[in-house]
Amino acid sequence: MEVQDKLAALELKVSENNTREMQLFAFSCIDLTTLNATDTISRVKAFTERVNDFSNDFPNLPNVASICVFPNLARTVKETLLDDRVNITAVAGSFPTSMSFIELKVKEAQMAVDQGANEIDIVIPLWSFLDDTEVNCCEEIASIKEAIGEAHLKVILETGALADDEIIYKASMLAMESGADFIKTSTGKLKPAATPEAAIVMCEAISDYYQRTGKRVGFKPAGGISTTEDALLYITIVKEILGDGWLNPTLFRIGASRLANNLLGDLLGEDIKYF
Repeated sequence: MEVQDKLAALELKVSENNTREMQLFAFSCIDLTTLNATDTISRVKAFTERVNDFSNDFPNLPNVASICVFPNLARTVKETLLDDRVNITAVAGSFPTSMSFIELKVKEAQMAVDQGANEIDIVIPLWSFLDDTEVNCCEEIASIKEAIGEAHLKVILETGALADDEIIYKASMLAMESGADFIKTSTGKLKPAATPEAAIVMCEAISDYYQRTGKRVGFKPAGGISTTEDALLYITIVKEILGDGWLNPTLFRIGASRLANNLLGDLLGEDIKYF
């Protein structure tokens, strides 16, 4: 079955997952992100304080899965964050272009972990991957994973820059075989960002990899996901292709900035601008 046919079949199942339970689950999987050139210590501290306040303001709702920032601001989040259930994610490896020397990328990721991050998001080195120099890609991902130790490594494929489903599948396998704990669609800096079609291909790759190795790799759609309906479509893709075993924040995340307020509004039945 072609990807478009699979998507059409999956879209018919989204309404089955449009429940309060699934909306709560979607909220609990959000990587709440600020990646702006104007981010400052004071702004990121205030951003983190909103996450601290959330548990008090909405005690019956789950908090987000993580706060995602630039690597030099990981320490600010670490020093401010009170909820130890919320992870600290730092982008690293010359995000979002991955255009630098491997030694600098490894050091940046390692420094982010040293300063408090327990999750690292990197971009696959497209400059190398698109030239079919896979050995360089594998070395880079593996070196960063080794440097960050127990911290989770999410590898962004930037699927909007990949020509077809076969190449997305190839990139997914390369990232997983090199040590990725998660594979992620996009940085959100290039268009198109996350697409359901790319998600289907990536989840099928994760399923194939799991069948072959027994290792569960997580999946994270990111970029342009702003509505509850968007989130539920990606959850449906994961549920139908990978199964309920992936429906937890350790194996599924959503990279989003606007989604948190929209989901919160739908859960509470009112317009909310909390984050």
